[in-house]
Amino acid sequence: MGIRGELYSTRITCEGRTYFFNVKENRMGDVFLTVVESKPTEAENFDRRSIVVFRDDMKDFLKAFQNALKFMEKGDAALTPPTFEPTAGSAARKRPSRATESSASTAAGGTEKKRRVVVKRKPSGEEPA
Repeated sequence: MGIRGELYSTRITCEGRTYFFNVKENRMGDVFLTVVESKPTEAENFDRRSIVVFRDDMKDFLKAFQNALKFMEKGDAALTPPTFEPTAGSAARKRPSRATESSASTAAGGTEKKRRVVVKRKPSGEEPA
């Protein structure tokens, strides 16, 4: 496994912006795609934005992406918008999608919370207790 769980990585540069496509695997064995856009700012820094798409969500993601491309190619507002209903195969997932979690909590009057998982590593010289 590569750096930070990277299995595959490629990039393209378009008009000053660089897009990175990285396939990674987390410690739980979940494979996911990160798409990162990096562009220079006026302060000589880089502005980075990214999205993460898990393997289980890829089929629905690609379907919505292809519908968006068709709309852009035709420029036709009569195209039916993509629906974001889970497919039969994705209903049996172990974890709910983030869109479903936020919709459910927002619909119930709650506020959307971001979760962050921090994994601490022991220095390589120490042995487990």
